[in-house]
Amino acid sequence: MKKLALFILATTAFGLGCFAQNKGHFSNKSNIAIDYLNNSFPVYDQLQKSIWRKAELGFIEKESSELLQKQLQDNGFKIEAGVAGMPTAFVASYGSGSPVIGILAEYDALPGLSQDTVAYKKPLIEGGSGHGCGHNVFGVGSVAGAIAVKQWLEQTKHSGTIKIFGSPAEEGGGGKVYLVREGNFKGVDVVLDWHPSSGNGVSTDTGTAIQMIDYNFYGKAAHAAGSPDKGRSALDAVESFDYMVNMLREHVPTSSRIHYVITNGGEAPNVVPAYAKVSYYIRSPKRETLKDLTTWINQAAQGAALGTQTTVKSEIISGFYERLYNKTLATLVQDKLEKVGGVIYNEREATFAKEIAKGLNEADTVLVRVQRVEPLKEERVSQGGGSSDVGDVSWTVPTVSFGTAAFIPGSAGHSWQNVAAGGSTIGTKALINAAKVFSLSAIELYSDSKLVEKAKQEFNKRRGSDFHYEPLLGNRAPALDYRVKK
Repeated sequence: MKKLALFILATTAFGLGCFAQNKGHFSNKSNIAIDYLNNSFPVYDQLQKSIWRKAELGFIEKESSELLQKQLQDNGFKIEAGVAGMPTAFVASYGSGSPVIGILAEYDALPGLSQDTVAYKKPLIEGGSGHGCGHNVFGVGSVAGAIAVKQWLEQTKHSGTIKIFGSPAEEGGGGKVYLVREGNFKGVDVVLDWHPSSGNGVSTDTGTAIQMIDYNFYGKAAHAAGSPDKGRSALDAVESFDYMVNMLREHVPTSSRIHYVITNGGEAPNVVPAYAKVSYYIRSPKRETLKDLTTWINQAAQGAALGTQTTVKSEIISGFYERLYNKTLATLVQDKLEKVGGVIYNEREATFAKEIAKGLNEADTVLVRVQRVEPLKEERVSQGGGSSDVGDVSWTVPTVSFGTAAFIPGSAGHSWQNVAAGGSTIGTKALINAAKVFSLSAIELYSDSKLVEKAKQEFNKRRGSDFHYEPLLGNRAPALDYRVKK
């Protein structure tokens, strides 16, 4: 009978993938939150997979947002939905008094990345969307962490407020920027943030500030063979513009990045295009450099219009700040991440991971890399790379970001490999670990007011007394249709 019971326990653990995870050793005061998470694997596994299957794009994540809101509401949070002019944004709150700790949650997918949870490329829907950046586990991990903190606040009767900021459309739409601009972070003392990763560590990279601009060129239509002299090609203007931008690349800082795609180049070769459009992403590690670079690119657009006798209108789609680092919070989260540990695969997960890693030349090291926690690195000014609307939050409230291993090491960002791993129990283990880090960090911040004050003092010193927040997207309304095909 004893052997049978052990066999049942072992097979259950293999099926859920939760008992193979490192549960760590935690203090008595944190056990309430940690025990809740250890016992809630099936709940959050189902929730993240539901959002993974929906794979809704930015600003249209209706069902994904509703699922997260329901989980929070069912656990005693008050919900304010549709905030800052975004139907899928929300702020969920529990508790009262200070400190007020915020946790960020994302849930938008990416176009064209539909993929099954298998170790080879297999779209579920050809050309469909998929969670190539892991925001299915991102949002769920943040919600799980907030609810675990709520359990602790409720049972210990400790003062303090926990808030979840449901921020849509991180992939280009900049949901957090509107939350910041409309004052939703006023009164928040500290913000905790995470992102699914291929390893476990605290982010010390400042990232890049970004400006996203659509350039719309207008010309005159004409028969391209019969009367080309009467036409003025908007596509010629776009191509002239792009050529000038490619020439100026030689003369910009090497850490800056410029990328574009022509989204409308006309309808037929025998018609001179009266309208053409090109979308640009312009990045640099410093906003001041980004501003100068954007001015130069705008001038190139005007020059292209003059040279082709067309007109141009630019539309700022979005824009993010670079991140403002906070060493006080980074040190805190590093300590908690080390206590939680890395992600430990069971046999099924290890087989799956090694199969993906074969094509990435990572098969020999993948298990070691997901289990270890990287040491805290020194702050690093970005030398190029990605951008995030978390940057705007970090210049508004002391903020820290970290990652846990939801993806297979070696996988490219925004890849089918990420979709496959993030939608499996590997993704769930990563989000549970993230939720534990949130819980332990928040509990210490609630218990040590001096730590909160230290983080604020560092924040104010780094930001500077003369800082004034001006969003890079200006006063435009959220671009709610930026992912809608027209």
